[in-house]
Parts: sequence; structure tokens; C-alpha cells
Amino acid sequence: MLQWKLFAVDLARKSGALLKEKFSQTHQIHYKGEINLVTEADKMSEDLIIAAINRNFPDHGILAEESPMIKGAGKLRWIIDPLDGTTNYAHGYPVFCVSIALEKEGEIALGVVYDPMREEMFIAVRGEGAYLNDKKLAVSRTDNISRSLLATGFPYDIRESKENNLDYFNSMAVNVQAIRRAGAAALDLAYLAAGRFDGFWELKLKPWDTAAGCLLVTEAGGAISDIAGGKWHLYSPNLLASNGLIHKQMIKKLSSKI
Repeated sequence: MLQWKLFAVDLARKSGALLKEKFSQTHQIHYKGEINLVTEADKMSEDLIIAAINRNFPDHGILAEESPMIKGAGKLRWIIDPLDGTTNYAHGYPVFCVSIALEKEGEIALGVVYDPMREEMFIAVRGEGAYLNDKKLAVSRTDNISRSLLATGFPYDIRESKENNLDYFNSMAVNVQAIRRAGAAALDLAYLAAGRFDGFWELKLKPWDTAAGCLLVTEAGGAISDIAGGKWHLYSPNLLASNGLIHKQMIKKLSSKI
């Protein structure tokens, strides 16, 4: 695992450096949907990561946001978001990250989330805890939802679908201290692991949004489920994460959405 960890950290750092270098430049923007966009930086970052994996671990599978899935010949698969927070990035808003996870026999074994603007490297290895720049992380101790700072986000089909999180947001907003919507789910989950947020929920996330971040949360002592409290997996339609102490309170509030 140490070999893979060092590889993933080095790769996240290189990818992050590329993103940071191009951040202030004019971007080529393409739309995958009404408001869902991709920049040339997404592809450059992803190409860098995939090329390195293929070169070093040619039998590993790869699931990445902007490229076709590579099945691989073995039991290991990399799950990659080369630029989480693309809309922020395209607008010059400096909140984004690189997310790299390694799945072993269906279970996330390693997660790395790197914020190149703040040079914050979040790392989790299953069974070994979560760390930020070598400092061990622990979730917050807030046990009252009314004193909690939460994070969430809205899906790209917010204009077309009734399942757009607005009702959950309305229900939660009047019961907590505050809610942040920063636009990078992997970074939100890393912040939850670091104790900066007390809870997080979101609908319609993809495996590359959550794989690394959820391992960070659980390794830092937090809890993961779907928003109804059921068991969560990479392809679940929604995600609820918390410090564990307010988890049931969050489920109760979300179940009473307006």
C-alpha cells in the first residue's frame, strides 16, 4: 500500500501543479449540459494521471470523469476526478481539487484529495487514519445540529429535475448554524474529515466525487450513509456524511423536507 500511496500523492501534486499553473489563463470551455462544463485543464490533468497509471500499473483499471472506463486485468481500480470544482476553476474562483482513490476488490483502500491553491494534501489509507500534510485528522465534536456548519451542493440538472436538493436545503437551513455551498464535493468531504464542517449531504454524485473523500471521513472517525440512513456505496443516488454525532439529527431533518 505504501507504494500506491506515494504514487498517488506524487501524482496528485503533479496534477495540482498543472492546474495551478493554468488557473489564471483563459480557458477553453465546453458544455456537457446546460450548466455542466469541462475545460481543457480537466482533460490535461486527467491525461497526465491516466498516462502515469498506465505506465506504472498497466494491469490496473481506471474510472475517470472525462474518459472511457478502463477495465484492467487485476483487482485494483483507480477512481479519479482530475478537477473537482470545474465551474469554480473556469470562473477564476480558487476552490477546486484533485481527487484520486484506489479501489481494491470493491472496497476503497486509499484516498487522496489535493488542494493546490492552499497546498493541502489530504490522505487516507483504510485502517490507518486520515491525515492533512502529515497531521492526523479527526472529525469535529459538535453534537447539536443547531450549532453545526454543514456543506452541500446542487446537481447539474437543477433546472430540469424536481430532485434538485432545494427542498432539502430549505428544510436544513432553518435548523443549523449555517450551510456552505463551495462547489467541490471531494473538498467538502476532506473538510469534514478535518473538522471544518460537521456534516455534508448531496444528491446525484458520481464515484469520482466521493471515493477518496468518503474514506477520509470514515478514517477520521465520521459516519457515512445515504440520506435516509441506509447503507451507502459508490453508486448510491445520494450521500450523507457527518461527524457521527449529528448523523441521526441530519437524517431526521432531511426526512422532514418541505
